[in-house]
Amino acid sequence: MATKNGFWGNGWAWPHWGDDPKAETRRDRWSRMAGTAPWLVFLISPITSATSGSAPLLHKIVVVWLCVAYGVSYVVIGATANRFGHRNRLLAVGWLALFPVALAVTAGPATLVLSTYAVAPALMMLPRNIGAAYGLSMTLTLLIATRVHDGKADWSDGMVLAVLTIAMAAFGALLQTISALRRTQEQMAKLAVAEERSRLARDLHDVLGHSLTTITVKAGLARRILETAADPARAVAEVRDVEELARQAMTEVRATVSGYRTASLPAELVGARAALGAAGIAADLPAAVDDVPAGSQEMFAYVVREGVTNVIRHSGASRCEIRLGDNWLEVRDNGKACMASVTSSRQSGGGHGLSGLAERVSQSGGELDAGPLPEGGFLLRVHLPGPPKKAEKAVPEEDCAVPARPSVGLA
Repeated sequence: MATKNGFWGNGWAWPHWGDDPKAETRRDRWSRMAGTAPWLVFLISPITSATSGSAPLLHKIVVVWLCVAYGVSYVVIGATANRFGHRNRLLAVGWLALFPVALAVTAGPATLVLSTYAVAPALMMLPRNIGAAYGLSMTLTLLIATRVHDGKADWSDGMVLAVLTIAMAAFGALLQTISALRRTQEQMAKLAVAEERSRLARDLHDVLGHSLTTITVKAGLARRILETAADPARAVAEVRDVEELARQAMTEVRATVSGYRTASLPAELVGARAALGAAGIAADLPAAVDDVPAGSQEMFAYVVREGVTNVIRHSGASRCEIRLGDNWLEVRDNGKACMASVTSSRQSGGGHGLSGLAERVSQSGGELDAGPLPEGGFLLRVHLPGPPKKAEKAVPEEDCAVPARPSVGLA
């Protein structure tokens, strides 16, 4: 990756351009051929020199054939290189490397400058260090061959070949960096989609888990009242509450899908009192939330919602207490929870309430403790970062020492 070792990247890594050969169309290949074909104009010079001289006809035919075959090979390989494996890339570059050597033998060592048509694909198809070494070695070969053949080194063509090698290597590094950035953007987009799905699933669980639990409890209470015909007016009131809760749940689901839902701690406490009362569970809740910082109230609202939902659905408790501090909140009950029931619920595929809540708390830099109490019941405690205020704790310190289990969700 280019980002690992600077701009040059890992010079020994095989280039990966991210192209899918199966998704490639014939039009794509023709487009690449059209893009590389104009560079063949430099092959006109050796053809013109060979055909305009007094050399034998066979010599002219060989030079023209070599130039044409060289150009066709360069265009075809450039258009189909992304379909090659490592071995075929080496074979393709080796095939292209034969032509400048053959031209040097038949038309003179100066034609080694045409090895650019082999150097450029080598830098695009092979590890960059190997391609650069090949280009510089051809430059050195050109200088030595012209020195031996002509009596002086052709520094002009040598510089052309050297500069082109360096430029193509830098261009290849730039393309690799761009390709890596595109792949990174694609991965980030996938991660963003996965994160949004996780957020949506977590929020829908929070909304529907609590709302449907309360609706179920109230509907059951209304049914029992109607079956006994004890208090029809109260049954009607409970049915009205169910209707209102259903409307509220629909509104919250729409807000969740839109990404604009925020939880209110006072509203959750009011809803918790009503839900616990409908379930026949005595509620001991805070009367005010003035001591809680505004930045912590939304998180504590999620904690109250999840904790009360678990108490109603799973605990079999007759009493639920919620204690609140400036940066901590506890939900405890006197039910029959034990670690065995918690573990079996998770292993059997039971809900993900506390797991999702633990993710929320962790993202806020807080800690979540959840587990059964020695004297019976269950304790859910969340502590958020922040300077604690001096205040008397509503529960003994030893009762708060519950092993941290952020992934043992019940609901």
